[in-house]
Amino acid sequence: MSGFNIFLAIMAGIAVIVFFTLYHITAGYGKFVTGKWGITINNKLGWILMESPVFILMTILWICSDRALQPAILVIFILFQLHYFQRSFIFPLILKGKSRMPVTIVAMGALFNMLNAAMQGGWLFYISEPDRYGVQWLCTPQFICGTIIFLAGMAINIHSDSVIRHLRKDPADTGHYLPAKGLYRYVTSANYFGEFMEWCGFALLTWSWAGAVFALWTFANLVPRSDTIYKRYKTEFKEQMQNKKLKRIFPYIY
Repeated sequence: MSGFNIFLAIMAGIAVIVFFTLYHITAGYGKFVTGKWGITINNKLGWILMESPVFILMTILWICSDRALQPAILVIFILFQLHYFQRSFIFPLILKGKSRMPVTIVAMGALFNMLNAAMQGGWLFYISEPDRYGVQWLCTPQFICGTIIFLAGMAINIHSDSVIRHLRKDPADTGHYLPAKGLYRYVTSANYFGEFMEWCGFALLTWSWAGAVFALWTFANLVPRSDTIYKRYKTEFKEQMQNKKLKRIFPYIY
């Protein structure tokens, strides 16, 4: 087994451990910030520091590759960077409120993002067969279907984040509200559903183990988190939750 495949196998194994761990330990960011996670920084700065490393490292790996201008490679690179430009430099700046994020969460997120850039960029620009992603790849069923799923997931993710961001109409309002627009009519973590869709689409459009491992990591991180949010909402909005019969992340399923 090559070193890259060993790397992917290790990352997949860690993802499984993370999945079960997060059902017992709540990551202390967003609604669940607590003092036990240590020093905190401004939430907007935290998101930028956590998400931008993957955008930067992926760009460096792309620039240094002799495959950088191959049409299919370029399109895949742009799709990946489209998500992370929004997540690194747009999403943080439009966040409302004065929330804090623990430095430990920022550091762990940044570390994973750099490893993920090594997985995706390593595969696309260096490890895959030189002719795997020729221009004909853009016409393959997996690329077309995967791109549609990826873009649909991104749209759901961005719209769902917007719904959460606009729950409070008045800046002075400090109340908590149950989101009810878009896919929040079916699940309590519609934004996570959209993000998981994105990376399943990316795994499909690249048809790679690197993409599949990232989709696994997304599942391992977001599904337990959606369960934590669901349980909190059941406590905060008991009557509404009973009436709506919402699921956690996957409509009608879980």
